[in-house]
Amino acid sequence: MPLHLGPFVRWRSGLVLTWICLFSSGFTFTGGEHAATVTHPLPAAFSDLLPHFLVEPDDVYIVKNKPVTLTCRSTPATQIYFKCNGEWVHQDQHLIERDVDPATGLPVMQVKIDISRQQVEKIFGLEDYWCQCVAWSTTGTQKSQKAYVRIAYLRKNFEEEPLGKEVALDQEVLLRCHPPEGVPPAEVEWQRNEELIDPKTDPNFFITVDHNLIIKQARLADTGNYTCVAKNIVARRKSSSATVIVYVDGGWSEWSKWSPCGADCTMWRSRECTQPTPSTGGKECQGLDLQSLNCTSEQCPQTASGAEDVALYVGIVAVALCLTLLLIVLVLVYRRKKEGLDADVADSSILTTGFQPMGIKPNKPGVWAPRRAARSKNSHLLTIQPDLTTTTTSYQGTLRSRREVTGKFSVSNGPLLEPLPNGSHTLHNGKLPSDPNDFMNRLSSQTYFKTLPRDNVNTSYGTFNFLGGRLTLPNTGISLLIPPEAIPRGKIYEIYLTIQKKEDMRLPLAGCQTLLSPVVSCGPPGVMLTRPVILSMDHCFDACLENWAIRLKKQSYEGTWEDVLQLGEEVVSEPYYCQLEAETCRVFTEQLGRFALVGESLSMAAAKRLKLLLFAPAYCSTLEYNIRIYCMDDTQDLLKEVMQMERQLGGRLIDEPHVLLFKDSYHNLRLSIHDMPQAHWRSKLLAGYQEIPFYHIWSGSQRTLHCTFTLERQSLSTCDLTCTLCVWQVEGEGQSIALDFNISKDIRPLDSDFLLMDNCTPALAGPSAFQIPYLIRQKICSSLDTPCPNGADWRLLAQRLKLDRHMSFFASKASPTSVILDLWETQHFHSGNLNQLAAVMAEIGKQEAMIFLVSDGEC
Repeated sequence: MPLHLGPFVRWRSGLVLTWICLFSSGFTFTGGEHAATVTHPLPAAFSDLLPHFLVEPDDVYIVKNKPVTLTCRSTPATQIYFKCNGEWVHQDQHLIERDVDPATGLPVMQVKIDISRQQVEKIFGLEDYWCQCVAWSTTGTQKSQKAYVRIAYLRKNFEEEPLGKEVALDQEVLLRCHPPEGVPPAEVEWQRNEELIDPKTDPNFFITVDHNLIIKQARLADTGNYTCVAKNIVARRKSSSATVIVYVDGGWSEWSKWSPCGADCTMWRSRECTQPTPSTGGKECQGLDLQSLNCTSEQCPQTASGAEDVALYVGIVAVALCLTLLLIVLVLVYRRKKEGLDADVADSSILTTGFQPMGIKPNKPGVWAPRRAARSKNSHLLTIQPDLTTTTTSYQGTLRSRREVTGKFSVSNGPLLEPLPNGSHTLHNGKLPSDPNDFMNRLSSQTYFKTLPRDNVNTSYGTFNFLGGRLTLPNTGISLLIPPEAIPRGKIYEIYLTIQKKEDMRLPLAGCQTLLSPVVSCGPPGVMLTRPVILSMDHCFDACLENWAIRLKKQSYEGTWEDVLQLGEEVVSEPYYCQLEAETCRVFTEQLGRFALVGESLSMAAAKRLKLLLFAPAYCSTLEYNIRIYCMDDTQDLLKEVMQMERQLGGRLIDEPHVLLFKDSYHNLRLSIHDMPQAHWRSKLLAGYQEIPFYHIWSGSQRTLHCTFTLERQSLSTCDLTCTLCVWQVEGEGQSIALDFNISKDIRPLDSDFLLMDNCTPALAGPSAFQIPYLIRQKICSSLDTPCPNGADWRLLAQRLKLDRHMSFFASKASPTSVILDLWETQHFHSGNLNQLAAVMAEIGKQEAMIFLVSDGEC
C-alpha cells in the first residue's frame, strides 16, 4: 500500500508535533494523547482542497475568574492549532475532536482551548490579548480571524448622575447620565419609580445616543424618581435617584357677576383659582379674588336717617378734635428740645477749633502712586497731632468720588503725558537661542509639570515653556493667552483650559445675583507664573457698570467661591485685573483656577442679553409640527451646546438668532404665536401664551431654557407655514419674528453650521501663537518702556489703542508695553493687522516704527 507523507510540523523549540500518514484506502491521525482512525474512503478531490473554517473563534470576555473557551472547526483539515499573541499554544492544551462530513466524506476537525484570567493579565496594559487558529491540509494552510480576549468589568461610580428638577407643565426636561467606565461598554436604561421606561411604548420619552433622557412635554404623571441604570455582562449599577416634580401654576376662572348693591352702597364680585388649580408646588394665582365697586346713587338703597346717624357724626367730630390736640402738643415738645440742642452746640469748643492741616510727606519727584481711600477702622488717625516739621500741602479743586479718581493719570509736562523717571522700570528682554538644536536639547532636559485628565470634550491643553502660547475652546469665545516670559525659564508646564457645566457648579447666588459668564477652569492651579496670563470669556450683560455690581469669583482649594475682584474698583497691586468689553471680559490673573462672573443689579435698568433661537424638525412625516424657541444667555458656549443638542434631536435652525434685553424688573418672559392660516394650521396651545418665570432666566443657572409650540396641520399635503412668533418681557422689550417657509422643502441657505465658524487650532505654542513676532515685540518694548520727555512712550501707545483707562495698571508692571501688547494680541487674534500697529507706532513718532520692516530671517 503506497504511503503519502504529509507536512512535518514542529514547535519553535524543536518539539515534533505529529507525523501524518495518509493511505489510499484509509488514514490515521496521531496527535499526542489524542488519536483517531477514520476508515472512510478518501475522496479524489481531497488533495486539491484548502481547509476552510466552519467555526471561527469569536471575541470573548472573562467575567471574574472564569476561564473562557475558544473553538475552531475546519474541513478538510488534518491538523489545527491555536496561536495566541504570536506564540503557539502547547499541544497538551488543545482538546481535539475529529469527524467526517457524511455528505462529502471530507475530514472535519474541531479544536478547543481554555484561556484563563492569569494568561490575559500577563500582558495587560501592553496590548490586547488575541488568539488565532491555523488549519492544515495536504494542499496548504489557512488562518482564522483573530479573537480578542478581554477582562470584563464595570466600575461603581457614574461619571455623571441625573439631577432633580422642578419643571412646569408641558416643559421639556433633560436628565443627564454618563455611565461608569466598563468593558464591554455599559448599556443604559432609565427607570421611573423603579419601573422601566420604554420610549417605544411612550413616545413622550426620548433617550439620546449619549444616554441622556428627554421628557418632551412634562405631564403630571411624569412626576417621580428617575434612575439611570447601567449594565453589562459583569454587573448592573444604579445611579442616585433624581426627583422630577412637574408643577402646575394656578389660573383664574372668569369673574362672577356683580352682586346686588348692599346697604353700604357697595357691590361685589369674586373669582376662583381653579383654571387650573395649582398643584405639586405650583404658584397660586396672583391678584385679588374679591373685587368691590361703589354703587351709583340711584342703585343705593334709600334709608331714613335717625338717632343712629346723629350719634355717628358726633363721634367722628370728637375723634378729630382729640387727634388735633395731640398733634399740637407733639410739635411744641419737639421745638423745645431743638432749642436746647442748639444752645449746647453754640457753647461747645467745636466752632472755635477749626480744622488742623495734616502733614503729608511727598512722594519722590515724578513718581505717580495711586491713592487708596481711608478705611473706617483707621478713623482714629484723625486725632493724631500734626507733624509740623514736615512739608504741608493744601488741596484745591472739587472733591470727586473714588471711582472717578481711580484710573486717572495726571497730565503736566509735555504735550501729552508726564513721563516717568528713568530707571523706574526693569526690562526683561529675552532672545531666541541662535542654535535651534541646542534650544531643543535644553528644552527636553527641563522639568515637566503634568496634571490633566484628557477625557473632557470641552477641554484644550498644550505644553508650554517661556515662549508662551495660546489655548482656545473653538466656538465658545473662551481662550487663554500665555504671554512670553510668563512661564519661568527652565520650566515646562502642561496647561489646560476647560468649560464647566453650570448645573454642575453650584455657585452661591443670593438675592438679585445672576451668573453672567460661563464657568471656566484653567490649570493646573498652583503653578508659578512670573507675569499675568489673560483669560477671555463671553459675558451676557449690557456692560453698563452704573447699573451693576459685577464680581469675579474664584473657587478656592476647599471648593468655596470667593470674590477676588469687583469690576470698576480694581486695585493694581492685586493679582487680578479686568478689561471689560461690549461682549467679552478679559481677566489678567497671576493664578490659575476656576473663574466666573457674577452680577448683582443696582437698579431695575440692569439688563441681561438673551439669545433667541428657533428650531423645528428637519423632516416631518406627521400632522404635528413642533417649533422650539430657546431663551438663553447670549454667550457662544451656550450657542454651541444648543446647536449640538438640536443636531442630535434632528432639529434645524429656521431663523437667524435674535437678541433680547431682559431687565431686572421681576416680570416674566412671555411667548405667543399668531397669524397662522386657520384653514390649514392650528395651535394646540390652550392658553394665549406661554410664560417662563423671571427667576429661571435671571439666575443664569438653567442653560437651555425653551418653550415648544405644537402646531397641527389639516393634512400631510399642507407644507407652507406662515406665522408670527412674539417674545417679550412683561412691561419690557420684545421681539416679533415673522416666519414664512415650506416645512418639507426648506431650501434657504440658513444652517446651524454657519454660526460655528471658529475652526482655530485649540493649542498654539511658541511664536506661532502671536501676531507680533518675538524679536519685533522685544524691540517695541525696549523702545517704549523707557519714559520719553515728550510723552512718546508706552503711555501714548495705550492712548492710541484706546486702552488709557488702564494706565495705572500698566504703570505697575515691569514692562508696561509688554502688557499692552498682550492685551492687543487677545483682542486681535483673528483679525490682527500688524500694519495697523505699525501705523500707530508711526503716529507716536518713533524711529523704531521701522522695526516692522525687518526680514523674515531675523524674526
